[in-house]
Formats: sequence, C-alpha cells, structure tokens
Amino acid sequence: MKFSNGCWVQREEVECFSPAEIYETKRSSNSITFCAPTHKINHRGDTLGGPNLTIKISSPAPEVLRVQTFHYMGVVDHGPNFDLSIDENNTLTVEEADWGYKISSGSLNLTINKQNANMQFNRGDSKLTTSNRRDLAYMKTDFRGLAYETDNQDAYMREQLSLSVGELIYGLGERFTPFIKNGQTVDMWNEDGGTSTELSYKNIPFYLSNRGYGVFVNSSDKVSYEVSSEMVKKVGFSVPGESLDYFIFNGPTMKEVISRYTDLTGKPALPAPWTFGLWLSTSFTTNYDEATVTGFVDGMAERDIPLSVFHFDCFWMKAFNWSDFQWDKDVFPDPAGMLKRLKEKGLKICVWINSYIAQESILFEEGMKNGYFVKRTNGDVWQWDMWQPGMALVDFTNPAACDWYASKLEVLMDMGVDCFKTDFGERIPTKDVVYYNGADPVKMHNYYTYLYNKTVFGLVERKRGKGNGVVFARSATVGGQKFPVHWGGDCWSDYESMSESLRGGLSLTMSGFGFWSHDIGGFEDTSTADVYKRWVAFGLMSSHSRLHGSSSYRVPWAYDEESVAVARFFTKLKVSLMPYLYRNAIETNKTGVPTMRSMVLEFQNDPACMYLDKQYMLGDSLLVAPILNEEGLAEYYVPEGNWTNFLTGEKVTGGRWIKEHHGYLSLPCLAKENSIIAVGSVDTKPEYDYAKDVTLKVFQLLDGREAKTDVYNMNGELELSITALKEANKITIKVQSFGEGKPYKVYLHDVKNVTSVTGAAVQEEEKGSIIIPSETGKDSVTVMTCILN
Repeated sequence: MKFSNGCWVQREEVECFSPAEIYETKRSSNSITFCAPTHKINHRGDTLGGPNLTIKISSPAPEVLRVQTFHYMGVVDHGPNFDLSIDENNTLTVEEADWGYKISSGSLNLTINKQNANMQFNRGDSKLTTSNRRDLAYMKTDFRGLAYETDNQDAYMREQLSLSVGELIYGLGERFTPFIKNGQTVDMWNEDGGTSTELSYKNIPFYLSNRGYGVFVNSSDKVSYEVSSEMVKKVGFSVPGESLDYFIFNGPTMKEVISRYTDLTGKPALPAPWTFGLWLSTSFTTNYDEATVTGFVDGMAERDIPLSVFHFDCFWMKAFNWSDFQWDKDVFPDPAGMLKRLKEKGLKICVWINSYIAQESILFEEGMKNGYFVKRTNGDVWQWDMWQPGMALVDFTNPAACDWYASKLEVLMDMGVDCFKTDFGERIPTKDVVYYNGADPVKMHNYYTYLYNKTVFGLVERKRGKGNGVVFARSATVGGQKFPVHWGGDCWSDYESMSESLRGGLSLTMSGFGFWSHDIGGFEDTSTADVYKRWVAFGLMSSHSRLHGSSSYRVPWAYDEESVAVARFFTKLKVSLMPYLYRNAIETNKTGVPTMRSMVLEFQNDPACMYLDKQYMLGDSLLVAPILNEEGLAEYYVPEGNWTNFLTGEKVTGGRWIKEHHGYLSLPCLAKENSIIAVGSVDTKPEYDYAKDVTLKVFQLLDGREAKTDVYNMNGELELSITALKEANKITIKVQSFGEGKPYKVYLHDVKNVTSVTGAAVQEEEKGSIIIPSETGKDSVTVMTCILN
C-alpha cells in the first residue's frame, strides 16, 4: 500500500507518525521495550498528546530478532495467529551506550539510536538493512486531527527496510509475476486467479534477500508490500490496525535463512516414497466411469509407463452435490470393488474434495443443524452459488466441525482412498460473517486454508501412519509447508504458462515450501503434442508429477505415439533417481531447504544465477532446464565448474551460457562436479529397496575436496554413507553400511588410466569411466583406492 507522494510529502489526508526519539526503556529477562514518542519531548507539555509507539525487541531463536511495534496495545486480538515455535527462554544480549543500544542474537544484531530511534540490522559489523526516519510509522489515511474520534478503520502500521545497491528480493509466496520482486506491489490475499495474473493461491508474508537475510511479517491479515516500488531503495510493508510484528532472520546463506524461517513456522513433512511417482487424473469436466479409468490404468501398463497414483477429480461425486463425499452411483455402482481392483494393480488412490457443502448434499442439513458452517452475523448460514449452487463453507475453527468433516473422509479411506486433493480454499468470505471461535473474518481469509489442510492431512496421517500423510493442495499460507504437496493451480496449455508455472513454483520454494507440482500438459484447453511432450519432461523432473487437465484427458496416447515414449522415458528416469530424490526429501524435511530450488539458492555468490527463473536445481546436484519453445532450443546458464550431462555423460564446462537443441527424449540435465548421485536399480515403481544394487555415480572429483552422499531406505533410515576423495593420483572411496549388507556399484565418471584398484573385487571399463561392483557386509566399511597413472 502506498502512503507517500514522493520523498517529502504524504498523499492527501495521510498522516505519518514515526518515532522521534527513545524516551524510556524497560528491560526483562528476554526482551527490551522502548517508549518512542512521535515528536520530540522538550518539556513536560510535550507529553500531553500525540501518539507514542511502543517498540519491543526479542529473540525467539538464535540469529533471529523480533520487532513488535504497538500504537494501541488495548486492541483485542481475535486471531487467528500463525502456529510458531518460539523459544521464550532464548537469550538476548543488550549493550547500552551513550548513543543507544546494541541488541544481539548470535551474530545478528540491531542498533537503535536514542536520539532519533533509527534502527540498523547488522551481521557482525556488516550492515544488512536499516529503518530510519519515517520508515517505521503509524499511518492514518483519513486524518482529521487528534481531537476527532474515529473508528480506526483508516489506521495502518508501516515499516520500510532499506535495500542496498544490487540487492534483490525473492519469495512472498507462489507468484507468477517476475521472479525478482523488486519494483512490484504485492498484497497478501489468497485468490483463485490462475497462473497468468498478479493474484496468488499461496501468499506468504516472508521475503528473502540475496544478501543472506529474510523478513517475515507475522500477520494473517492483508499485508501489503511495496518492494522498491514506492521508495525504490526500500521494501515497505504495512498491515491494517494498531500493531506490527516482524522477524529478521540471519543467514549468511539464503539456505540458512529458509532453515531458520521453517524452524519458526514448521518444517515440510516428508512425503511417502510413492508420492514421488507419476499421478494420473481423470481431468476436471471430462466424462468417465470405471471402464474409462481402467482403460487409462491398463493403457499406461501396456505401454510400460509406471503409474503410482490414480486421481479422481470432481465428478466422482454427483453434480450439484459437492461435497457429499458419496460416489455417484449412476457412474460408479461399485466404488469399493472398483478401488479394490485398482489397488490390486499396485496403485494409490486420490480423490478430489473441497471445503464447501452444497445445499443438495446429504450433509447440508446435518452441518447446518450442528453449527458446522460459517455463519452470517444474523445467524444465517453463509451460502453462495459459486461452483455449485447454494454452497456453505465448513467452519474449521469449530473442533467439532473438523471432526465431522474428517469422519466423512475417513469412510472413504476405509474404502481404499489413500489421500485427497484439497482444492479451493481461496474464495473465503470476509464481510458480514462470523466464525465459531470469534476469529477476525478478514484475517481468516488467508488463514482458512491452514486449518482446512491441517484437518485433512492430520486424518491421512492418522489413518495411514506417520510418514504417509499427504494432500495435493492448491491454497496455502504460512505453515502450510507442513502439509505437502502443493501444486501450481490453473494454468493454460502453452509454453508461456509452463514458464509461469515454473516461476511460481520457484517463488514458492523460496518461501519455505519444500515440495511442489504442477499440471503436466496444462489445465485449461488442450496443448499441442509438442508442448505436452516438453511439459512431461519438465513435470517428471519436478519434485512431484501429475498429469491433469480441465476438459480433456492427459494420457500420452491422446497426443501421439511419441508422447508415449517421452512419458515412459522420463517416468522411468525419475523412478531410477529415487535414492537421490528421497535423500534430498529427507534433508528438506530436516532443514526446510526445498528439494526443487532456484539457482540462486544453490549458487548465491554467482551474479548470473540471481536472475534465473527458467531453470532450477532438482536436489543439490542436478541442474534442469526445461525446453520452453517449439524450436526445441535450450538456452541456459551453467555456473562455474565442470559439469556432466547426466543423460549422455558429456562433459560441460561452466561459467557460461549454453544454447543447444534437444529432441523430446532429452533436456539439459547436468550433474554438478564433486557430487555423488545414487541411482536405483529399479525403474518400474518408486517404492523399492534403494540401497540394493544401487549405482553410486561419482562426478568429476576435485583435488582435496571430499564428495559425499547417503542412501536411505523407504523408512528414512540410513543404509549407506559414501565419501570420495581425490588427492594427486589417488582416489579413495569409502562406503559405510548400516544394517543389512547389500551389493552396490561405484561408477567413476571420466576417470581414465587407472592402474590398480584395491579393496574391490572387479573393475570394469566403460566409456572412459570405471565401474566397481562391490558387496558390503553388515555394519561394514569398505575402502576402495584407485591409483591413477
């Protein structure tokens, strides 16, 4: 929200009240609070009027500072509030000097000047950002003087934090606008707007700077950001009301910032291995029955395309009855038998749901009678006619409503359903409505999706066991990363939308979300076979992969036979990468660093990577650049170092842009130097023994720098730990086994002139590289030494 009219004056009828000095200080064991008048106090008469701001500084965790500013502290907090993990006992170091205070949490510190209340955030002695005169402020947009009582609907709290030359801002949720947020006005307001607008399904009031710090505004209200757009050298953010609460996270790496942010807001849950396989949907408004579904499933099997999940979209329920969670008996006369037959084919089952209950639903009267729906202020049930006539909205602030809703889904899970696509959650009313727990309806607009997905995720985890909780969610807010997986929403079926989707996904993963998917082939309309094949490659080189459309099917043979070959190739490739992908997923669960990540997150100090939004890192070692044009032309940047084409073994020198053409069975997929990528022996399903017969591909070792990786089993237990070290003419490989010993192979890429190998029984040569098969015993350590000529 813009308040100013240039550098010196405010907009008409806008008044800015900003701290003028620090008048009084209060200390507690873990915080310091300042009384900051908005005008200079020269004598007692100056204390008789005018707003004061109360500023409280605390530290909820090491390397994190919290700044809370209040105008009126008597405002009742009706909630909702984000679920945050705050250590009330974390120490805060405060040093006082004549000029002011230095407040520290680890190497992150804040200095605040007594004379003018200016604040500066530092890492050690290095400045990160500042808040100076008129930056932190209480803003009135209809100010008529202090003597006039108002309803405070025109009140906002605003902060502006400085930007350095060349500083770039990322995050703020899944946004399809330019990847770098500088120059944009961004409002935190979940909306169903597709992928081609400034609207977003997933608004996250957290941004990340390429200087290695992050800022989170702790409010589910409509936080408004001016990112170098109102004041070009500042990020401004404002919230309606009488207080502002924000956190500063230190890095110094961007990964560490995300890790600290997710320490506070929650780590992404670890999705079960089966979720990483290919999902196939009926699509949205298409006509289908059991014969159609079985035809799709059998068609994938006949064409040797591994399929892991089948998804039934909206019309598994009868029209006008969403959501009654009842199979349409006219179309599916034997749903339990159908699910049993599908599961016998080795599939998991997902069905579409939303949080609305239509008037024609058999659940409507029950929900209305028991008070399970959001109500109008006059006591009526809130209803509207969007998507289905007469829809009411489940009130997830009511614990009984959550249990009721979950109980209806539990019947489906007992029937054989494994998970749910939690659609919608964005069009949440704010006017003339009341919630069971009295929560502020405006703040509930964004927060509603958290309660919705938490309810469904919690049921799935309870029924299928910890580690098997999963939803396929469209909307999200802060903390939603705890309930994966999220997909990118409704996109069109063209290259531009493919690029938008990727940009939105990278923006979301810069906002604390670990796993992300999108509609392969596009949602609206039907793509050309060309776009479909390119999207299949992109989709199967994403953390999660789903074929889904609106009014047409997305099975590959609906396009052409080459599409079948492309789907087969990339599905099998992804399945074979499960030891690598699952290890990255486990690390995402532990650290919060996303499995699918932007280039700048992995290469923060490479200036070229700061601007890249059409390529990404899949895990920590694989660079992927989707083809986004009908010419099959790839234009992508390779960071410094020696890279290896994962598909062909060709060496690629980094530090440059590459332009090359690719067929449909290819795309740029490069392995980083000094990395070890574990490749499984199975390419038919994502669930298998990842350690058995695993191939450990070692890429271009650097002298004196150890490469390492781990291989886990599907229970998340460590089975193999591998290190490789090159020193002069010797390569030493150490493989440690935990538990039952299993055979494996070490593949040393581009290692020639090996004169001897000790510690291994066999040496095979292949394309200038060597393969060393070996067996490992229980709890054993195998050391292989390769002597180079």
